[in-house]
Amino acid sequence: MIRRHVVVSGDVQGVFFRDTCRRTAEQHAVAGWVRNRPDGTVEAVFEGAPERVQKLVDWAHQGPPLGTVDAVSVQEEEPEGLTDFDVR
Repeated sequence: MIRRHVVVSGDVQGVFFRDTCRRTAEQHAVAGWVRNRPDGTVEAVFEGAPERVQKLVDWAHQGPPLGTVDAVSVQEEEPEGLTDFDVR
């Protein structure tokens, strides 16, 4: 199991980024959370099997159809054993 902490910038709020992220995570059996930040970015944590987490990290570089991703910061973290995916 691995954990990745991502921060996505661009036109990523008000474009269903969080809901699409949640649905994508559930499709790939990835746990974690996603939330809007006051600075206009979206922050997320993905935990799960390496190949599944990578699919979510790859998705974050694209975002939902209505959004525009300018940059993605990815940091490795120690897994916490999350079991669900939440929108915060």
